[in-house]
Amino acid sequence: MKKFAAAVILFTRLPLWRLVSPSQEDYSDAVVFWPLVGWLTGGVTALALIGFGTVLPAFPAVICALLVRVLLTGALHEDGLADYCDGFGCGGGKEKILAVMKDSHIGTYGVIGLIFYFLLLVSLLASFPPFVAACAIFAADPFGKLCAGQLTNFLQYARPEGAKNRISYSRMGWGKLIFQIVCGVLPLFPLLALNPLFAFAAIAPVIAGLFLASMMWRKIGGYTGDCCGATFLICELSMLIAISAIAYCR
Repeated sequence: MKKFAAAVILFTRLPLWRLVSPSQEDYSDAVVFWPLVGWLTGGVTALALIGFGTVLPAFPAVICALLVRVLLTGALHEDGLADYCDGFGCGGGKEKILAVMKDSHIGTYGVIGLIFYFLLLVSLLASFPPFVAACAIFAADPFGKLCAGQLTNFLQYARPEGAKNRISYSRMGWGKLIFQIVCGVLPLFPLLALNPLFAFAAIAPVIAGLFLASMMWRKIGGYTGDCCGATFLICELSMLIAISAIAYCR
């Protein structure tokens, strides 16, 4: 269970490190548990949506629920999205993109990326009834992490000096990959109980993940931690867009 604890420590601000001390190897193998951590982050967000939705209008309820998630995760993925937008938005070769993503300062592309991301996320979730929004985020969070995890399985790490946190993710064998897929897909079922057609929404994040992986391979020859965070949020958002489109066109 130390590998699962390592994934929780990486993706949340929960002080689990006070109770468990995962090894470097545990952190390297933690990618298999990324969707399972999505059960935690997505589940807490879903409960917050339902709770705030009972006492607040849709928009402030969604904003409060997302604030809960940001506090839980420490805005780890949002930081990755901003760095990704800055790096790939600036143009140039591999060295320039990696240097910009490594810079802790946020640039124009990062700011614009976060603004449009949150505008879309808040408006999409606010367009659903609270319970539907809860089911949607509970499905999209683990599935988005599942898609992001495939970067580590099919691409190499892009920086020749390695990650700044010294964590190098291991590729998964078939057993771990199947476990990861199951953990990413199971949270879809509450959503499918509302409308089986929502199953088609899973196509959007797969396409988005493949597109992003292709871009990373062409531009920098692999992935970074920021790329994983950006891929998770973009895949999650694309799934919510697809859910909204299916509901709207029904």
